[in-house]
Amino acid sequence: MPPPGAPGQIPGRPPTGGGYGAPVPPQHNPYAQTSAGAPAGPYGPPQPSYYGPPQQPGVPGAAPGGRGGAGKAVLWAVVGAAVASALWGGGVVLLGRDSDKADLRGYTVKKNLCDSADLSAFTSEYPKPDDDPSSYVSDRPTVAEMYCSESLKKDASTYSDAYVTLQADLHRKSDPQPEFADRWRSYTDHGTISSEKYTVTAVDGFGDEAFLITQDTITTSSGSESGSREVMLEVRDGWMTFSLSWDAYASSLNDDSGATATISQATQWVKDATKATLPKLK
Repeated sequence: MPPPGAPGQIPGRPPTGGGYGAPVPPQHNPYAQTSAGAPAGPYGPPQPSYYGPPQQPGVPGAAPGGRGGAGKAVLWAVVGAAVASALWGGGVVLLGRDSDKADLRGYTVKKNLCDSADLSAFTSEYPKPDDDPSSYVSDRPTVAEMYCSESLKKDASTYSDAYVTLQADLHRKSDPQPEFADRWRSYTDHGTISSEKYTVTAVDGFGDEAFLITQDTITTSSGSESGSREVMLEVRDGWMTFSLSWDAYASSLNDDSGATATISQATQWVKDATKATLPKLK
């Protein structure tokens, strides 16, 4: 007989909470789901859900222990924008905001370079002017070229004793700076014998950079000269390049005019004429 006050309870057994209709505890139900963060039952910790990992409260779709997909997308967008901004800023610093604009320093196209040139530095040695100098201008979208050539004569000369040649180029689409120095230093590679070799010297006081190129092949035999002398001054001022050269050819036709001017004399004339002409091209 059951003891009084405990109807239906068998001594020595724990209470079941009911008969055959009583609910089965979750620990013995393989299909039961527990909520993340639920307190542990009397027989161990909560069992994992059979339908995926538990969700973090307040973060839809978040994986346990990490950021959600939306958070990662925002993070990468911020990083990408920062990198792009840094690269763009660096490009502006390195290349300049107007890196494609020609730096012509105020130089303009002249219809006749001979009319614009100041060659008065040569008149003390060659007072006779050229009655028919040669010139041309080519004004194209990428480059403008101006050219002038004049003969030089002494008072006693019947034929030309020397020539002066000028050329000014306005580079509108490409900066001549990277190749300018090598272009003129390469003259030291010209010539097959020592008497034909050129001397190249960097000079100051003309634009951004300038080179003086000289060659002297004149020899004297029995009081008569033969050969030639040449002096060239090459200038780069921004994207404008300028050349002024003096060439003299010794000839028996002008023996009565005296000896050919020296390299030193011609160098001074060339420098003076260049300094006087460049401002007239603006």
